[in-house]
Amino acid sequence: MAKQEDDFKRVISHAKEYGYVVQSSEIYDGLSAVYDYAQNGAELKKNIREYWWRAMVQLHENIVGIDAAIFMHPTTWKASGHVDAFNDPLIDNKDSKKRYRADVLIEDYVAKLEAKVEKEVDKAAKRFGDAFDREQFVSTHPRVVKYLEQADTIIKRMARSLEQEDLADVKALIEELEITCPVSGSRNWTDVKQFNLMFGTKLGASADSAMDLYLRPETAQGIFVNFLNVQKSGRMKIPFGIAQVGKAFRNEIVARQFIFRMREFEQMEMQFFIRPGEQKKWYEHWKAARMQWHLSLGLGEENYRFHDHEKLAHYADAAADIEFRFPFGFKELEGIHSRTDFDLANHEKYSGKKLQYFDPELNEHYTPYVVETSIGLDRMFLAVFSHCLQEEDLGDGNTRTVLRLPGVLAPTKAAILPLIKRDGLPELAREILDDLKWDFNVQYDEKDAVGRRYRRQDAAGTPICITVDHQSLEDRTVTLRHRDSMEQERVPIDQLGSLIGREVDMKEWLRKLSGA
Repeated sequence: MAKQEDDFKRVISHAKEYGYVVQSSEIYDGLSAVYDYAQNGAELKKNIREYWWRAMVQLHENIVGIDAAIFMHPTTWKASGHVDAFNDPLIDNKDSKKRYRADVLIEDYVAKLEAKVEKEVDKAAKRFGDAFDREQFVSTHPRVVKYLEQADTIIKRMARSLEQEDLADVKALIEELEITCPVSGSRNWTDVKQFNLMFGTKLGASADSAMDLYLRPETAQGIFVNFLNVQKSGRMKIPFGIAQVGKAFRNEIVARQFIFRMREFEQMEMQFFIRPGEQKKWYEHWKAARMQWHLSLGLGEENYRFHDHEKLAHYADAAADIEFRFPFGFKELEGIHSRTDFDLANHEKYSGKKLQYFDPELNEHYTPYVVETSIGLDRMFLAVFSHCLQEEDLGDGNTRTVLRLPGVLAPTKAAILPLIKRDGLPELAREILDDLKWDFNVQYDEKDAVGRRYRRQDAAGTPICITVDHQSLEDRTVTLRHRDSMEQERVPIDQLGSLIGREVDMKEWLRKLSGA
C-alpha cells in the first residue's frame, strides 16, 4: 500500500511539474476537490474527448451528438429520480470529526483483500515462471480462495443493504469488519445517513421570485428530454444513439484521489435507443464495443476488467463497470447500463408530453428502451496519465522518466530541436515547425544540451523528437528519435509529415479500431 501511495504522489507531482493538472485557485490555497487543466492537460483532455467523439459519433451512421444546457427545469430532476434517490451513505467518526462514505470505507477494506490476492499471485508467478497458470492458482490456492470469498460476501451484503436502505446493517458491517477511521484510528462511528449530492442554485433577478435550480449531476437527462427533437429533426430510426460530452456537478462530501472524484467533472455519455425486449443484445454489444475502444489505446488488457453490479440503480435492469487498475487499485472507469424505459416514461409522465416512437416495421408506437455508455473524461485522463508515467532503468545506474502516452493522445506530437543555436540551424528548424504546425501540434525547443532536451520531452510525453544538425543544411535530412524505443533514424524533411502521421494521426488509430 505504501508503494501505491508513493506512486500516486509521483503522478500528482509530475502532473503539476509538466503542465498537466494543478490545484484550482492555488494562489488562494486552492479549493478542495477542484482542479485546473494546464497547457498540456488541456491538450490531452481534448484529444481523449475527440478520440471518443469520433469513434462514437463520426464512425456510426446512427449516432449523433448534442450539447444540452447545464441548467435544466427543476422538474427534470424529480422525473429522473435524482431528487429522491441521488444519495450517498455517509458516516462520521466521533473522535476525528471526519465524514466518510460508508460504502467507500467498505470497498477500501475489500481492496485490501484484493491486494493480498495480487501479492500471493505475484509471489507464485515469480516462483513458477513461465509455467504459472494464474487462473488455476486463483481458483485453488486456499488463502486466495478465502480472500476472494470474503470479498464477495462483503460486497454482496453491502449491496443488498443499500438496495433495501438498511443503513443500520451497513454500519453493523463496518463494525464487524473492525474498520477504523484513517485519521483517528478509532472505531467510534455515528449511524449511517443518506446525503443528497446535487448542488442547488437559483435563477431569477430577486431572491423572492427566483426559481430553485440544480447544477446537473449528470449529462444523460439532457439527452432524454431532447429525444423527440433529435429523432424528428434527424429522421432517426430505431436503433439510434445520442451522444454528449459535458460538465456535471456533484457535491461529493468525500472527494479524493486527485481528479478521480471531483465536484466538477466532465462526462462522455451515449444513450442508445432500442426496441423493448432487445436490451440484452445491445447491452452485450456495447460492453464489447466499449472494451475494444479502451484496448485500442494499448494500456494493457490485464489492466481492465468488467464488474457486474450487485446493487442496480433505480432505472436499470442490468449494469456493469469497466474497471481500470489505477495506482490505488481497480476502480470504475466506465459504466454500461441497461436503463429500460424508465427515463423516457418518467419524463412523459411529469411533462405530460408524449415521448414515444412510431416503428413503421412493427406499425406501433412504443416507449424506447435505452442502453447507456457513460465514461468520466477526468477518470480516463487519470487512467492514461498514471499508467503511462514510468521510470525506466537504462542500465549503468541511469534511469529516465518517460510518459508513454499513446501517440494519438499526446499533447505535443513532435518537438523540433536545432542541435545548436547558430549556423542557420534554428532557421531551418523553424521552417520545419512552420510546415508541420498545420497538421500537428508541434513545439520548438532550443534550450540546453540536446540530451537534456530529449529527457525533458520524454517526461512531457512527446512521442517524436526531430533534431536539425549541420548535415540537415547539406542534404535536408534530420534525425527522427522515437520516445519509447529511443531509436533514431535519418529521414528526409519532406517525409516528416507522413512519418509523424503514421504514428500519431487520429485517422490511423481509428482505422485500426474499426478494423478498416
